[in-house]
Amino acid sequence: MAILKIIEILASSEDGWEDAAKNAVKEASKTVKNIRSVYIKEQSATVEDGKIMQYRVNVKITFEVK
Repeated sequence: MAILKIIEILASSEDGWEDAAKNAVKEASKTVKNIRSVYIKEQSATVEDGKIMQYRVNVKITFEVK
């Protein structure tokens, strides 16, 4: 039986929500090993002068504890 742990991370990107999710996994993988999945919990964006400036995601990252 595997033991899994979930952490929640906020990440952002100027290019899109998919890129923001990739940034979350990239940053988490610097200190967390055995990442198994990422769940996009929430998406949002900041807007200035009618233009999206920053895409944001709140993700849950699941990893195996060994």
